Amino acid sequence: QVQLVESGGGSVQAGGSLRLSCAASAYTTSSSCMGWFRQAPGKEREWVASIYRGGGITDYANSVKGRFTISQDNDKSTVYLQMNSLKSEDTAIYYCAAASPRLGGGCSRLPESYKYWGKGSQVTVSS
Repeated sequence: QVQLVESGGGSVQAGGSLRLSCAASAYTTSSSCMGWFRQAPGKEREWVASIYRGGGITDYANSVKGRFTISQDNDKSTVYLQMNSLKSEDTAIYYCAAASPRLGGGCSRLPESYKYWGKGSQVTVSS
């Protein structure tokens, strides 16, 4: 069982920055991949970014590439999402999630592949 606790959400004006943190209770095979997802009102949950914790390999959705950065601390206990140049369309509840790596390697972009989820953190960007 892996527990995930997010922190760092809030409200910011467009163009501003926020950093989300996700503290994981354990680093196991079932949490080798850590992903950030978001869900806006009336929309489906969408993948934002992921990191393969073993090698630090990252992957980003096109909508956030160049603006968001996913990273982890040295002991791999916490994963971060640095969000810069925020836009109103980034407004959503952000969730961190953990999963095993895909059979072919790398991390999935699909929510259903992630077994453990945090409770979510609200990010609101005003224009």
